[in-house]
Amino acid sequence: MKTLSEQEAYAAMYAFLERWYRATGSDDVAALLGSMATLPSGGTADPALWVDWLDAIEAAKSGSVRTDMKLE
Repeated sequence: MKTLSEQEAYAAMYAFLERWYRATGSDDVAALLGSMATLPSGGTADPALWVDWLDAIEAAKSGSVRTDMKLE
């Protein structure tokens, strides 16, 4: 399997959320997509979002992201 670049992984996440928005019509997801949109300069509409994205990548690489479901 090919390893994705930061930009490719971001595009994959964007595509996933866009599909989720189309299926649900969620205003929250729409707002997130608006903040995530990329500008001609290459940055995101909300510049802080890209920093958060890079932090999320580092968290995933370090193994500190838990995706298992815990019912409490």
